[in-house]
This record gives sequence, C-alpha cells and structure tokens, in this order.
Amino acid sequence: MKRILYFFIILLIIALGLLYWSTSSTDQVFKKSELINIKNINSVDFKTKDSVLVAASDLYQADEVKKLMQGEQYRKAWSTPVKVPVMYLDTLFGGVTIEKEGGGKQTHSLKLKTKNDIELTLRSVNKDPEALIPEFAKTLGLENIVVDGISAQHPYAAILVAKLADYAKVHHTKPKLVFVPKQNTLKHYNDKYGNRLFLLEYETESKTNWTNENNVIEILDTDDLQELKLEQKEKLTVDKKTLIRVRLFDLLIGDWDRHTKQWGWIVKQEKKVQKAIPIAGDRDNAFFSVDGVLPTILSDKNVVPELRPFASEIDFMPGLVYPFDQYFLINTSEELFVEQAKQLQKLLTDQVLEQSLSVWPKQIAEIDGEEIISKIKSRRDHLIEYAKQFKAEIDKKGLVNQPLKGSEDINLPQKLLQCFECNN
Repeated sequence: MKRILYFFIILLIIALGLLYWSTSSTDQVFKKSELINIKNINSVDFKTKDSVLVAASDLYQADEVKKLMQGEQYRKAWSTPVKVPVMYLDTLFGGVTIEKEGGGKQTHSLKLKTKNDIELTLRSVNKDPEALIPEFAKTLGLENIVVDGISAQHPYAAILVAKLADYAKVHHTKPKLVFVPKQNTLKHYNDKYGNRLFLLEYETESKTNWTNENNVIEILDTDDLQELKLEQKEKLTVDKKTLIRVRLFDLLIGDWDRHTKQWGWIVKQEKKVQKAIPIAGDRDNAFFSVDGVLPTILSDKNVVPELRPFASEIDFMPGLVYPFDQYFLINTSEELFVEQAKQLQKLLTDQVLEQSLSVWPKQIAEIDGEEIISKIKSRRDHLIEYAKQFKAEIDKKGLVNQPLKGSEDINLPQKLLQCFECNN
C-alpha cells in the first residue's frame, strides 16, 4: 500500500514540475503584434506603405514540455507572418470619428462612426487576459495558464467564418484584417491602439442600415429589442428560421461562446409587422482548439461544460445551449430545426467549404485549413442529428428564470422575462 502511495506522490511531483516548467517560458500577459523586416517602428512613415508583413503574436511559442501540458493549439498561426493592409482612420469611408473605447475582458476595441452614422468597431486580434486571471493563479505563479489559453483561439477565425456565413446565407459583421499605425486621429488612444493588428467590422447595433436587407428600421442589440417588444407586442417577431440556421451554423464551426451580448438584430418593416433578423458578432472562439493535458482537463464536460472543443463530433450538447436559445427558441417545432439543418447541408457542400479557405493568407490555410474543413464536413454530415439534440436540450432546460446577460436593468413583465414570444 505504501509503495502505491509513494508512486502517486512521485507522479504528482512530476506533474507539478512539468506544469511549472510549461508556464515558465514567459511572464508576459500581453504583447502587440510583431512587424517583420521593420527594426525601428517609430522611424517608419506608414503612409508610404499600403501593407505590412506582421505576425499576430510570438507570445505563444512553446517547447515540447509546454506543448505536452498546454497543447499545440494554433501557435503556428499566431506566429506566422501575413500581409495586412495599412489603415488610416481619416481616409476610412471618407473619414471616421472615434466614439468611445469598447469593453470586453480580453479584447481592446474602439467604436467608430462614419459620416453617415454607420457604426464600426476595431477589435484587437491580440488579446489581453489580465482581467480573467484569478488571484489564486497569480499567487501560485500560474498566470501563464490563462494567458496561453488564448492560443486555442485562431487569430483569423472571424475572416473564414464570415466567408462560410456568406455561403450559409446568414448575416455577419463583415470583418476585415487591418494594421492601424499610430496617427493623429487616434489622439490619446495612440499608445494603446497605435501600431496594432485589428479586425475592422460593422457593429451589431446601428441607426443606419449597413446590411443588404430592405426596409430596415434600425439595427438593435438584444436589450433594446426587448424594449421594442414591450412597445410593439405581437407586431414584433423574431425570424426563427434564420435564428435556428445561424445557431446550427455555430455548431458547425464550433463556436461555443454565444451569450446574449454577442448578437444584434436587423429590425425591418414587413407590411403591418416588424421582423427581427439575427446578426452574430464576436467570432473569437470559432474553431476553438483543445489539446494538451491542461486544456483537455478543463474542457471536460464535468469541469467547464461550456468550454467545448472543436472536434469532428459534438459530444456534449448541453454545454452549447445558452439561455439565449431558450429565450428565443422555446416552443419551436423540431421540423424547423431539421429543415434548417438540411438547408445548411445543401448550401455547405465539400466544394464550397474548400473554396472558403481562399479568404485566408495561403500560409495560414496550409497550416490549419485542411483540419478545420475536415471537422466542419464531419459535423455537417451529422447536422440533422445535432439539430434534434439541440432542440431537445432547449426544451429540457425550459423557460429562462432570470434576465438575459445585458438586460438586468430592464424592468420586464414576467412573461417577457421568460421568453420573447410568451406574451403573444
């Protein structure tokens, strides 16, 4: 018995040793993108350049021990240089103004507005997880576990997702990869936001219509949509077919992080009623890669059930159903879920999926493209089964019993608190 105990103690010591070794490669929490072939960034006149060669981050480089403990993830994509266009705010859409700095626990963002009141956002490709690091991790010197977790996110996921969304016929925010040099328009934001890699995309709320939909009244976030529902009652409905399609699309791309604040709604007039069509934003966690000892443990359904890995098969549907789904899709027929699953299967053929990789730089597609597309194909082939499971899980969880994220300050009647169309 003692020998067995000693054996497990030795194993624990070895595991702890490997853990601390894996976290010791860097004590940095955040780092900007790495420009290639530019030694002194402050001496460069970026107005003479239409593009730059830049690597998203070299913060996630790892030795074999780190790869064993914390996984391979998308480290190569983060450190591989890609060609990116240079962008100045004073010439973007004829000149934009900075409205405010955005929130977010990882992403630095700036809210922009064009001269015709279209709202845009700059979202940093490089993440800053400082706010996510718990005190016990700092005390134990294990901050790097949280920092390195960013390597599970693909730096260019949003671009590929947008192309796939086009094929799937669902709305998206049209993200574009850009390099933003320091410039006068940034003013006091220069130190934080200058000389950085961003995704430029449309906001999921805007008074001016930037979509291809006609008769659009406004683009709203979810809490404003709820307030509009209070006013319009049964005259305002959600396009459930489109919402089901985009949520099944989320299952295909492995985007497990779909809480309420990551959605916008295109509200359009249709005769005497108004219809709200969903727009998905923030695709940071699409294609979320999980391997290595620590990420595998954390993504276990009994540890962090919402942290679902992007694998060839979906093995735990409860972790992918949000209160958002219950709120908008409760009491929806299974036939609608199956219908939309079949539609996505028809739209996302093998040829279409393979063609979508053309939006990525060739070197990135060569690193990760084949594996990602292979997993999507596998999920697509089982999508009808997943759609039925998704629907069943929504029904099992039932009505929501507390305000949706971002709607805590709205005084809603009980029925509208529980689901969007409970009042109808």
